[in-house]
Amino acid sequence: MTQFSPSATEPVTVLGGSGFIGTRLVGDLLAKAIPVRIGDLDRSDAYPQLWQACDVRESATLPRCLEGASAVINLAAEHRDDVQPLSRYYDTNVKGAEQVCSAARAVGLQKIIFTSTVAVYGFQKKATEEGGPFEPFNEYGKTKLEAEAIYRAWALEDPRRSLVIVRPTVIFGERNRGNVYNLIQQIACGKFLMIGSGSNIKSMAYVGNITSFLSYALSFGPGIEVFNYVDTPDMSTLELVQFIRRCLGKSGRISRVPRSVAMLGGHALDIVARLSGRRFSISAIRVRKFCETTQFPADRIRERSNFIAPFSLREALERTIRFEFVEGADYPR
Repeated sequence: MTQFSPSATEPVTVLGGSGFIGTRLVGDLLAKAIPVRIGDLDRSDAYPQLWQACDVRESATLPRCLEGASAVINLAAEHRDDVQPLSRYYDTNVKGAEQVCSAARAVGLQKIIFTSTVAVYGFQKKATEEGGPFEPFNEYGKTKLEAEAIYRAWALEDPRRSLVIVRPTVIFGERNRGNVYNLIQQIACGKFLMIGSGSNIKSMAYVGNITSFLSYALSFGPGIEVFNYVDTPDMSTLELVQFIRRCLGKSGRISRVPRSVAMLGGHALDIVARLSGRRFSISAIRVRKFCETTQFPADRIRERSNFIAPFSLREALERTIRFEFVEGADYPR
């Protein structure tokens, strides 16, 4: 593997750097004495002095953020599973990729790290490696797969260019309010219902580990690299729930509901949401996500790099639970 080292003076631009993952990534880069520039629609609360207003959908805002950068890490995305209209996925994820590549050409930037998603694989019956098959089931996965093709075309235009595509599984961590947080919160407040048997396997990724790998990815040289990112060993949903309960000091039986009943409830709430415009924490697609096996091997990272995740999966879950529901500790580094 050809090595690449970020310049001590040229910044790394993090698009979407004001968000949950971006804020943690910027902190990781600064800790390694790598200068950073944040490009985002929203001002960075943690690093306002590094922020520049930037919209990946608007070509005029990108060159200024990319000019003089040694690399760009693109975290900007439309990713919620209830976005309306659906064209927003294409505007941000697909047209955004086109605009980033155009701006990179204009300023002569030669290195892009793109965060895609394991949603490009869809629901697979067996663990899926980086080669596919690709069967995205929603607009998020479809548009991320289209964006990957755009970045690949950019990289193939010049053998000096470097493209690293990282496909994380579901990401959790301190200050995130996604699916894993919602699961922990339901267990903490006694409202959790296990849907189905819980035997399905769930791959997960801790924010502190994925950002560490994204900063490590700056070391890859020219060419195209594609990686799933997963923290191992995987846990079944039942194992995950039992582990969270132990961390929270919960005991007693786990309440259960059949998958078929939960799916009916999810479809009913979807109808109410469409008619009323309200958003609900439960939907048919979220029930299906909860019940499906979503397992993705990440062996290629070990084969192609010397990267070692800073935290084990269980340690990461303990840190998150302790921060959010026990101690309210300072922001971890």
